[in-house]
Amino acid sequence: MADIEVPVFIVGGSLVGMSTALFLGHHGIRSLAVEHHRGTAIHPRAAMITQRTMEVLREVGVEQIVMEKSEEQFVQDGAIMALESLTGKEIAWFIPNLNEGVRDVSPSLRLFITQNLLEPLLQRRAHELGAELRFSTEMVSFEEDRDGISAAIRHRDTGETQTVRAKYMVAADGSHSKVRDRLGIRMLGHGVFSKSITIYFHGDVGPLLRGRSLSVMYVVNPVLNGFFRVEKPFTSGFLAVHWLGDAKNPVTDVSKDLTEEKCYALLRSALGDETVPVTIDNVMHWDAEADTAERFQQGRIFLAGDAAHVMPPHGGFGGNTGIQDAHNLAWKLAYVLKGLAGPRLLSTYGPERRPAAALTVEQAFSRYVTRAAPYLRSDDMQALENDLNVECGYVYHSAAVVPEVKTDSRGHVNPRESKAMSGTRAPHLYLQKESERISTLDLFGGNFVLLTGPEANAWSECAGAAASQLQVPLDVHTVGKSGLTDPSGEFLNAYGISPTGAVLVRPDGFVAWRSKSAGGASVQEFTAVLNSVLCRGAKSEAAAPSAN
Repeated sequence: MADIEVPVFIVGGSLVGMSTALFLGHHGIRSLAVEHHRGTAIHPRAAMITQRTMEVLREVGVEQIVMEKSEEQFVQDGAIMALESLTGKEIAWFIPNLNEGVRDVSPSLRLFITQNLLEPLLQRRAHELGAELRFSTEMVSFEEDRDGISAAIRHRDTGETQTVRAKYMVAADGSHSKVRDRLGIRMLGHGVFSKSITIYFHGDVGPLLRGRSLSVMYVVNPVLNGFFRVEKPFTSGFLAVHWLGDAKNPVTDVSKDLTEEKCYALLRSALGDETVPVTIDNVMHWDAEADTAERFQQGRIFLAGDAAHVMPPHGGFGGNTGIQDAHNLAWKLAYVLKGLAGPRLLSTYGPERRPAAALTVEQAFSRYVTRAAPYLRSDDMQALENDLNVECGYVYHSAAVVPEVKTDSRGHVNPRESKAMSGTRAPHLYLQKESERISTLDLFGGNFVLLTGPEANAWSECAGAAASQLQVPLDVHTVGKSGLTDPSGEFLNAYGISPTGAVLVRPDGFVAWRSKSAGGASVQEFTAVLNSVLCRGAKSEAAAPSAN
């Protein structure tokens, strides 16, 4: 017998592994996550949190505290721009205000927070929801069989070894994933294009900002190419350096022959000031690359985060994409483990998340080339898409979605134009629930949800009966009745339905099915919809998870 038995075993307890444990706990599933490092992140790596990630943090009850901590650390709604140095010429303004033009699409805002501050917040909430996280612990071996995963774990300090038995395993063990390598899963893409460094420093650089509200400052000068992030009260931050010298003949191995003296020289060049006293605290070496795993699942094992995709920091998409992996996978694992869905539901993880991640990897690479490395430009480079489309507009195509138009294979749409099309994120709209103003998004995150127009009694009754027969938890909300009103009068337009129409939303907030009117409403029809998106039925129930 195993020393530890748990439904889900997570390899890696950093940002994505911790998020996986958190989301599983939110759905009532216990998990064990093991992390090689002795604690949460120690480097103040500044992560941009997208609106979509803030929405899922809102779902699990940590959005407010993340916002408060971000406010303590960073200027809100700052610009993303390029300059020769902090004191030098301004070159370009890529995003003048971090949330300009996007506030209408979500109840949540983009923000920055350092990873060493964010991870403890997620850890605390995951623990409250029943997750177990063990630091200083590494997985030394694993084997998969017909019924689950057996793994051996070892504490780095004591050498104590234990065995773990789980139904499923999630590999969130980073860009150098040992699990991925053991499974023989290749990474496909651009490979490593810079051996970069990040210089963490202290120094009063506030006067150099000259009152400008800046979130990210790209530095482009004859000495280096990189970017700054500076924390309040503007006495600490970091400088990431991608390459040195002339863009026509760049030195992309910044790590080679690096000395403390060289680090100070680079920092001085980027600051553009020789007089401000600065102290370097640490230097981190890392590879800039843009790759996606050829598949995200093998049997009962799933890749997430950097184990599944790696990208340069330009656009701030990396950690967010990993959190979206975890959010997509957690509810599916929960539904299968609870017997509410067929095992084949897990085989929709790869078809949904891999295209979304691959798109994001390419968009991050295109931003890197455009903003920092024009020498990498090529004719087949993906054209830049609007940030909002990348963050909130990816479209899922899988068995867990009932397509409306089978020929529509778009990988992303503008979230303002999705109109609750099947496979897209359900649109945000403010509603009035008795005396409280809520977002439509606040209705999602637990059970499947059916939203209907004010005259959709047929769908409401049929859906309720079908869900009861199948013993599938379903929340039904008629917008315009039963204490849920639509003050703006925009619900029907936003969700692309008539007063008799209905939209079925999955626990992850994505649309599983939509009927624009009451045509075809029957218990049999809705039963078929639920069985389809939950991959239920004799064939699905008998099948084991397949590779994707």
